[in-house]
Amino acid sequence: MPYKIAFISLGCAKNLVNTEQMMALCRAAGHTVTGDPEGADVAVLNTCGFIESAKSEAIDHIIQLGELKKAGKLKKLLVAGCLSQRYPGDIRAELPEADGLLGTGSYTDVVRAVEALMAGERPEYFSDIHRTYEDGERLVTTPPYTAYLKIAEGCSNGCAFCIIPKLRGKYRSRSVEALLAEAEKLAASGVKELIVIAQDITRYGLDLPEKTSLAALLRELCKLDFHWIRLHYLYPEAITGELIDVIASEPKVLHYLDIPIQHCNDGILKAMRRRNTRAELEELFARLRAAMPDVVIRTSLICGLPGEGEAEFEELCGFLREQKLQRVGVFQFSPEEGTLAAAMEDQVDPDTAARRVELVVDLQSRIMDGYNEERLGTVMEVLCEGFDSAEGCYTGRTYADSVDIDGRVLFTAAGVVPAGEFVNVRITGVSDGDLTGEIEL
Repeated sequence: MPYKIAFISLGCAKNLVNTEQMMALCRAAGHTVTGDPEGADVAVLNTCGFIESAKSEAIDHIIQLGELKKAGKLKKLLVAGCLSQRYPGDIRAELPEADGLLGTGSYTDVVRAVEALMAGERPEYFSDIHRTYEDGERLVTTPPYTAYLKIAEGCSNGCAFCIIPKLRGKYRSRSVEALLAEAEKLAASGVKELIVIAQDITRYGLDLPEKTSLAALLRELCKLDFHWIRLHYLYPEAITGELIDVIASEPKVLHYLDIPIQHCNDGILKAMRRRNTRAELEELFARLRAAMPDVVIRTSLICGLPGEGEAEFEELCGFLREQKLQRVGVFQFSPEEGTLAAAMEDQVDPDTAARRVELVVDLQSRIMDGYNEERLGTVMEVLCEGFDSAEGCYTGRTYADSVDIDGRVLFTAAGVVPAGEFVNVRITGVSDGDLTGEIEL
């Protein structure tokens, strides 16, 4: 019997890809797939369980979906993903709203789980997290011009603050053949911007029997009919000279590099179990800028790791002032149980860590203002994402702006500009951190 199954995806784009795989499996089995849980037979909530804020968001969603069940507007709730993998016992004991659980190694069991739920069972499937199947069909949910290509699953880096290897398993690359087959389908469907993702894309291929590399994969992807190829996330110590050459020389690969460094102080980096020093980071950024003068570097930082005193924090601020990284995401350290950092001495008071986050955000906003001001008067290629009636103009993104992360360009045009079209926009102003401009004819 076909059921109406609603999917809700929380957390990162990598999680979204898993949700899209589950949606495709359910549709292939004859079920109806929707994004609205109201009136559905089953809601599948694909959760994140990475840090405290993500866990709270997932729990809030479980409770809200439980209210829908009480109101008779939803029959069953299947909780999937990282929260299920990390806290199955707690969910059983404290969240009776959940009727079944699906671990990160069991996405492909979604149809079986849905059918078990509707038969009155309470399914809990937790397969091997090191052996997930990653080459299945997807029901792509992003706008038709943009899609993700997840090239690997899991992570083997073992950073002291991170729980992901315990939730997602060891690093495992997908085969070149499977990736190119999927990418060809995406290109044929009209995707213009391909976003290459994994927990760490720089180590792609090193674990495969037929050793390959991200650089080699990018050369093949560039042969396909994409306009932009965007990269998330590159670990600094694994960025090779060959990779820099490919990014610099292939016109389709954007000079936007998401390189999570987390900190710059050598002592903090060592405590984090990161594999680089401040001097190495500075040398890498210099090499990237020499090869690509227009490169936009995005990074992630953690404030408040155990052992971070005022001197270490001031060093981080000084580093940001010197490097002027255009895009920075700042997070407060979250002592996640099961990680090395949670058990470290010299824990930083949460209020102090929160204050440091605010200070870095303020500092970084000034750096971003400077970057935006430098764009004034220039003409930039913009991917149009449609007309925003609230703003009264079109919106889009430049190569320097990734989906749902960075800023926008608000621009006017004499005629109609379809979403997914690339246009040249003369930048004439800045509005609340976004660029403004007009189409250059």
